[in-house]
Amino acid sequence: MINMAAWILKVVRVAKNQNVGPVTYAVQSYDYSSQPRIIKNPTTANLKRGTGGRSSFNGIVCTIFGCGGFVGNSLSIRLGKIGTQLILPHRCDPYHVKELKVGGDLGQVYYHPFDLRDEESIIRTIKYSNVVINLIGQTYETSNFSFDDVHVEGARTLARLAKKCNVERFIHMSCINAEEKPTPMMIQGGSKMLKSKWKGEIAVREEFPEATIVRPSVIYGPMDTFVSHYMSPIRTTFEYIPLWRKGENTEKQPVYIHDVISGLVAIIRNPDTAGKTYQFIGSQRYKLNNLINMMFDIKMKYVGNYMVIGNIKINPYFWMKVTFAELIAPIHRTIDLSWEILEFHHATDKIDPNLPTLEDLGIMPTDFKKVMAWVVEPYVVNRLEVEELQLGVPPDVKSVPK
Repeated sequence: MINMAAWILKVVRVAKNQNVGPVTYAVQSYDYSSQPRIIKNPTTANLKRGTGGRSSFNGIVCTIFGCGGFVGNSLSIRLGKIGTQLILPHRCDPYHVKELKVGGDLGQVYYHPFDLRDEESIIRTIKYSNVVINLIGQTYETSNFSFDDVHVEGARTLARLAKKCNVERFIHMSCINAEEKPTPMMIQGGSKMLKSKWKGEIAVREEFPEATIVRPSVIYGPMDTFVSHYMSPIRTTFEYIPLWRKGENTEKQPVYIHDVISGLVAIIRNPDTAGKTYQFIGSQRYKLNNLINMMFDIKMKYVGNYMVIGNIKINPYFWMKVTFAELIAPIHRTIDLSWEILEFHHATDKIDPNLPTLEDLGIMPTDFKKVMAWVVEPYVVNRLEVEELQLGVPPDVKSVPK
């Protein structure tokens, strides 16, 4: 009996050894690529593996600066879902971005601390990447970083070092209304943030001519900084919502977060987008006061919308509130309530008809009205029944892969 068991074990071992060669050859010789891609620095890490899902490797090693932001969080998860290896630089405690670890498969998501003024730390995060995305931005200045430090010099440094490390693609996130001389409204001389965004585009083009620049309109979605800004009680004054000239002279084309992410993924996967500037805008154009009224109609659907659009110019209480919020911001920041933010929100979206948009990437933008009920649902007041929570159904967005 012992000899028989040993004989069976030997036969199984021989059979396994005989099948290793053909099976390995079959897997290695199968071509999963739909289109060939020229690899500048051919190594085994650059070769695609798998069928294209989360547990595959699609040949893209991507470094995302600003991964902890609103766009960076969603982009990291979407790229990990399609088999991208992610390098996520961070300034904060790594526990603040720990949720992004589950975006990719085991061994596909890496964290690395960095500082925008420390070039060695930046080089360590991009030297193995073939795609670098700059999503770093700020809506207020601090004692350590001004708008120019972040949007101009910071962007220039990232682009220059990416070129030095032979990175194939550099994608820079800018702003739809970035221009040299923005129209002043509440701030004399215009928005410094929009000026710095415009100078940042020029700096990136100087250092990395093949860079792709994305100019999105205001981005909305769950836990954004647009809808949540107006839903905050701090933004209102009693029953009034102060807007510049009652929002009649401001027109916006807000773009949904999932459409922005789909556009960025399409840019990454299409080499023909190199060197171009894209505008990410929504499908419809609205006046700002109409957008705010739609939000509050949903927020106050059980009690009736009694909020009144007011004029900032004749609301001294709101002026004092904004000024006080700016004074205490270095100590206790609540929402982005500052003159710079108000100037940004009241700038009319200026669309350049000569620049490509999401439609040129094969993405149909989502209408604001279609998803607004889902985005505003967490802010609804005086909810009548607990069962109403079950009525919230996420919208069907065409740009999100099933």
